[in-house]
Amino acid sequence: MVDVSANADARPHVNALGSTAMSDLFQILRDGQPRTRSELASITGLARTTVAMRIDALTDLGLVGPVGEAASTGGRPSSLFAITASERFVVGVDIGASHIRVALADITGRIIEEANSVIAVSEGPRVVLDAVIAVTRELIEHSGRRTGDLLAIGVGVPGPVEFSTGRPINPPIMPGWDRFDIAGWIRQEIDVPVLVDNDVNIMALGEREKAWPDTDHLLFVKIATGIGAGVISGGFLQRGAQGTAGDIGHVYVSRGAEIACNCGNFGCLEALASGSAIARALTAAGIPATNSRDVVDLVKNGNVNAIQAVRQAGRDIGEVLTTCLSLMNPSVIVLGGSMAEAGEHLIAGVREVVYRRSMPLATESLHITLSQTGADAAVLGASMLAIHHSLSPANIEAMIAQSAGGALRAVK
Repeated sequence: MVDVSANADARPHVNALGSTAMSDLFQILRDGQPRTRSELASITGLARTTVAMRIDALTDLGLVGPVGEAASTGGRPSSLFAITASERFVVGVDIGASHIRVALADITGRIIEEANSVIAVSEGPRVVLDAVIAVTRELIEHSGRRTGDLLAIGVGVPGPVEFSTGRPINPPIMPGWDRFDIAGWIRQEIDVPVLVDNDVNIMALGEREKAWPDTDHLLFVKIATGIGAGVISGGFLQRGAQGTAGDIGHVYVSRGAEIACNCGNFGCLEALASGSAIARALTAAGIPATNSRDVVDLVKNGNVNAIQAVRQAGRDIGEVLTTCLSLMNPSVIVLGGSMAEAGEHLIAGVREVVYRRSMPLATESLHITLSQTGADAAVLGASMLAIHHSLSPANIEAMIAQSAGGALRAVK
């Protein structure tokens, strides 16, 4: 299953063959398993001639193609069909606190081209998004692809997003971005659907797609300047009523009752266990550190105080995750973000508390692990956000209807 909701217009269309079964057939192939026409007819209950027509239509759109032949059982072997990389592509954008990363990906999620630029999100939306647009155009030109084959753009930003509109809402480290129309600004220059979400949600999508594709219940925890979680349950990304699901950084932790958080409250997990919080604590103890990178470097260099501070941060995070485990019962918890580079020292603290405080049934098959996609998680997830939208049943129907309409006009 995939997440196909989007903060861009997507209305169902009736295709030229008279039903939505065309997209149903396509969705079957999205699991990546090649199938023959006969197998598809058996799964869908459609006549083989109807399946053949629909396969031809999807092939003409550049979405499906032959990928070999099935084993022969006597007579001519049948062709196998699957979703294929073609001219069609999407763009994934990761906007960080001090960088932008843009990638072109084909419809299977494979990265074709990518580029990084150093730019502070505090420069404001117009400056940053104009840079995104410029880099996107450069990548398209360098790849030899056409803008007309671009299906959608996915964007991740380091702050809360109202997903229904794609606008950041009071983002603490993004001055000038509050309720800014990110999608509208990009679409003035590149007129395709633009999907916007917060960075930890898209990181969860990227990690799940590449490292845990068969896992339907996953919690991705980003630990960096702030702390947040992306929640995948039942195979779908869960955003909640206003898009704030997973905002665990502002859950109260009793050990920090007297510690003020940037949000205005006291005792927030983020004020205790984020990279910046650990750096402040170390500095106060006479060990200079300004950010997550400094903390990780101290840990890697064997600084005992830094190791102990990171281990304690893991325990604090584990305390909050114990509640999450009881609420949603994930089978995988992934730790990502810059602080995950502290490795086993961080994860050991998390495991210590989670396994001690949780019910045995909840942890019986639980994996707590470091991110396998690392710094690539966000741009991969942004690409998948665009792919899931572009290849949703409604949009496949629209593409087929448009193609059929063009063919009819050509005949006339």
